Amino acid sequence: KFISPAELNLDISKDLHVLDVCVGLGYNSAVLMEETKCFQRKLRWRGLELDKRPLLKALDNQTFTGIWSAFVLARLRAIRDNGGWEDNSSQGEVLWGDARTEINHLPRGLKFELIMLDAFSPKCCPQLWSEEFINSLAKRLSLQGRLITYCRAAAIRASMRKAGLKVYSLLPSPEDKKNWSAGTVAILPDTHKTSFHSGLNYQELSPMEEEHLNTNASIPYRDPNGESGTQEILERREQEQKESNLESTSAWRRRWGEMQVC
Repeated sequence: KFISPAELNLDISKDLHVLDVCVGLGYNSAVLMEETKCFQRKLRWRGLELDKRPLLKALDNQTFTGIWSAFVLARLRAIRDNGGWEDNSSQGEVLWGDARTEINHLPRGLKFELIMLDAFSPKCCPQLWSEEFINSLAKRLSLQGRLITYCRAAAIRASMRKAGLKVYSLLPSPEDKKNWSAGTVAILPDTHKTSFHSGLNYQELSPMEEEHLNTNASIPYRDPNGESGTQEILERREQEQKESNLESTSAWRRRWGEMQVC
């Protein structure tokens, strides 16, 4: 979901800057490390995470630790114990705390070729899916960068577009007959190339997905001061949806047939 559509080998002449939003177990970044271990590019990794416990539990679990190479485990343990690592081919640093605040502590002007947004679902953690936070991520995207998430929700895609990003749909696996999208890829529009119209893992939004962005499901999660709690953000959005004249999501669903909608 994150590594394949990122196409990390596109430009091997530059260091690879990656931001992992919500490190959690460390799984996504561990896959990244495994995939890039033979790359000529030097990995420059940053992570944003509030809670150390998932990584602590993961590294204490034999099933989890049995998945990874020794050097990947060494890096994950260094993140746990020292907040980061540095070796001949890479370096990394995690910023522990609220991502809404910690993102502002990243070096000024630092841009990322890959941003992995893997927060809990918007309804569970709307703080990291607000239009304000999405805009903060968009500002950190390099000219050739990609913001990738498992989320296909209309509110998130609409916020990405409002932040000035071009949005694509991640394709579900061939075995997945139930879902119409596996997530979202976003890039800066001035770097749009013919080769990015579609690919093995992503494609332009379908007419159905475009219409989804015209329903009240597209109303964003708002967190203007970057300090709102979960319930406050959800209630603010619910009230805005009630007052909206946009088409209801249920009407859109009926028109396109019953389907799962984020």
